[in-house]
Order: sequence, then structure tokens, then C-alpha cells
Amino acid sequence: MVNSSGAPSSGIFISFEGGEGAGKSTQIRRLAETLQERGHTVLVTREPGGSPGAEAVRHVLLSGAAEDYGVRMEALLFAAARNDHVEEVIRPALSRGLIVLCDRFIDSSRVYQGITGNLEGELVDALERVAIDGLRPDLTLILDLAADKGLARARRRSEDSAAPSEPDRFEKERIEVHEKRRQAFLDIAAADASRCRVIDADRSEDLVAADILSQVETLLPSHAPETAE
Repeated sequence: MVNSSGAPSSGIFISFEGGEGAGKSTQIRRLAETLQERGHTVLVTREPGGSPGAEAVRHVLLSGAAEDYGVRMEALLFAAARNDHVEEVIRPALSRGLIVLCDRFIDSSRVYQGITGNLEGELVDALERVAIDGLRPDLTLILDLAADKGLARARRRSEDSAAPSEPDRFEKERIEVHEKRRQAFLDIAAADASRCRVIDADRSEDLVAADILSQVETLLPSHAPETAE
């Protein structure tokens, strides 16, 4: 990959996108374990969050504390969190040759604030440019699942947890909104087919993991695992 200054970076940046309950966290964990077993050094991170500053913003966003201030304020907070995450965590990891697996990135902002938040495309694009400063994923895996199935999974996950939690700011929204987001992710994939791959998430965990690995393997031949000093 190449960073914004034009200098080569030996790392690989992979983002995971999709609706609520699509299985991103599970599949990221499985992929990280497989890559580590093969000798690669992997960093798993997430958005909003991933760095100390961004994690503080994550709490504000997912708790709904910023909701009353409107979608523009939420978009600004997401952009601020993303910039801190990129500069403090992702870019340094890539410069050291790591494989970075990120749970959500720029496409979630395009979908959640842009498409279903009705935020002007020009503002979404401007915030993205400032937040990432030229750093884009080498591969984006979009886990596709019908909204009703995804929300049912999310509810079961919460109920089965040792510490059940209330639905977050986004999980509480209407099924129609979630389905609109699903279609928006598919539209992004169709418009940027060189970067995005759609993964059918309505299958067994093993089959989804195998599909994801086959996509990631296309990036690996020219990538040498980091050598410990």
C-alpha cells in the first residue's frame, strides 16, 4: 500500500463492514488467529474507538449522548475519533508491516451518517478526507445479512452475554433503517469493486470464515511477515 505522502508501506489494511449482528467481530477474531498461526503480526482494532481518544468519543456516540445535537455533530465526532485512530494506531502499525483488521471504517460513516442520516454527501466527503488523510483500506469485506436476521443475532448475543446490555444508539432504530443501510453497503461495494468484496454472512461461521480467508489470501503472497528484532 502507499500512504498519503507517496511513500510505500509494507502493511496491509483490511476493514470489515456490515449491519448490526452480521458477525464482524467473530470473523475478525477468527481471521486474526489464522494469520497469526501463519506467522503474520496482526493488529485488531475498531471504530468508533481504537485509540484512547477515540474510545472516549465512542462512549459518547454509542450511548446516544450526542444524538440530541443532530447528525452533523455525530459526524464531526466520528471524524475526530477516526483521525486520532488513524494517526495514533493504524498508520504507525502499517509502517511497521503489520496486518491491520478494523471493525468498521469510512464506509460506515458514508452509510450511517450519509445515507440514513441524510447528511450532505459533500460534507461526508470533506470529513472523510480530513479524517483519513489519504489512508484507505487495501481490502474491505462487507458482511451481508438481512436486517431482521442481523438484529435477531444481536439480541441473542446480548442476552447470552455474561453482562447483558441494552441496544446501543444504532441498534434501537427501525428495521426499515437497518435494511436501507444494508442496501447502501451493497451499493458501495458495487461502486468500488476493486476494493470491496461482499461476503454472504447468512451461512455457517466456518463457511463465512473460509470465504473471508480466500479473499485475504490474494493480498498475502507479496507480504512478508514482520521479523521480530
